[in-house]
Amino acid sequence: MRTKRKPAFPGGVHPTDGFDKALSMDTVTKPYLPDTVTILSEQSFGGKCQFLVKPGDSVSEGQLIGKPEAFMAAPLHASVSGTVLDVKEVSNMGRSLLACIIQRKGERREDIPKPDYRTKLCGLHSISREDILSGIRNGGLTGMGGAGFPTHKKYETDKPIDALLINGAECEPYLTCDYRLMIEEGYALINGVRLLLKASKANQAYLCLEDNKPAACENLQKILDSLTASGFQDEASVSLKILPTKYPQGGERQLIQAVLGREVPMGGLPADVGVIVSNVGTARAAADMVLGNTPLTSRIVTVTGAVKHPGNYFVPIGTSAKELIALSGGVTEPQNRIIAGGPMTGPCAASGWDGEEELFYITKNTSGILVLKDSLSREQPCIRCLGCESVCPAGLSPYQIDFAFLNGDYELCEKLYASECIACGCCSYICPAKRELTLRTRSARDIVKQRMRERAVKQA
Repeated sequence: MRTKRKPAFPGGVHPTDGFDKALSMDTVTKPYLPDTVTILSEQSFGGKCQFLVKPGDSVSEGQLIGKPEAFMAAPLHASVSGTVLDVKEVSNMGRSLLACIIQRKGERREDIPKPDYRTKLCGLHSISREDILSGIRNGGLTGMGGAGFPTHKKYETDKPIDALLINGAECEPYLTCDYRLMIEEGYALINGVRLLLKASKANQAYLCLEDNKPAACENLQKILDSLTASGFQDEASVSLKILPTKYPQGGERQLIQAVLGREVPMGGLPADVGVIVSNVGTARAAADMVLGNTPLTSRIVTVTGAVKHPGNYFVPIGTSAKELIALSGGVTEPQNRIIAGGPMTGPCAASGWDGEEELFYITKNTSGILVLKDSLSREQPCIRCLGCESVCPAGLSPYQIDFAFLNGDYELCEKLYASECIACGCCSYICPAKRELTLRTRSARDIVKQRMRERAVKQA
């Protein structure tokens, strides 16, 4: 008798059948250079930088223009060469943020041969761990698939690390920017993984993909097979880990549990169980900086959904989302909703957008621009079906946290472990009553964490 396979992590959902990825996964990434870029002082929430330039200054691509002022911040660099038009407050998805606006001058040459690290495996023996840490710190590297946490802070941990996970799961529906990177920049990615492995001091790196990406798996495996033949067999090991397609397979804690069978403790970090997790985009950026002396100034962005020509674009940080939608042929659904990122976790930038107003500007962790048909639905009373509880990958009871939050009972929210919510959206997705469970559970999480921080300060 066949026994039922134990799931790698609890809960999770299968939100699509693959039609969403098919919209853009087979189109080659196109480079795009806007006339102006608007580089926000906050590339992630709370990661504020102070600008070092003023209107009228000439800047070169890769030049340092902002220094960190907060724990969540990483250095900012000019993403194009040109002239600083202004440093002023701009509106970005409902928030007013200081931004540096640069007018581009000149064209980026396309006839320059690719550097060696993008076309073959490179020797890393002469590069020290300190060189790599300095590179990812000064290059402004951040997590490129999630909250935008500064990369160097992960690798400068004093805790022993024995495993490095490189996240190529890209489990969020519609997004294919990581997939195209793994297809088109395999050598740069693998060289970046090897650099991060050296920085982590771990013995093993796992490049983690879902099984709905066979072409990417084949491409990366071919490169890894040549690693030994290239004379680098004395280095620590890098291998592929193919995982079943299930959302949120790419969640940091879920990935650790699926690959290594380890559970990050409540309130803890991956380093607490000997693991560091980085996105494939971050690994490629490490190779760009350490091997190519190029800071993080550009990234691949998926533009998809209800647009005429879904695809992926390689763009400078600070590119207008409005321009990229126009580049994709414009929206095809007048009753639309514009999402910054994927449909499960991305915030809504606009509803019923007419193509005129500015939306938002690409940051280091902007993975996509998604246009969906807007569907108006009213919340209904909870029917106690426990669907949200059964799919929650963190093992929470979202409907109970929802009730506690609406009643302002934050002590109960804490007792229900709202602090462990990963805001994946599974609860809202599965809810037949269309309740805003993710929004309120995430809000409860933030309040509970703030209460815990305040208590810690009082006890110190």
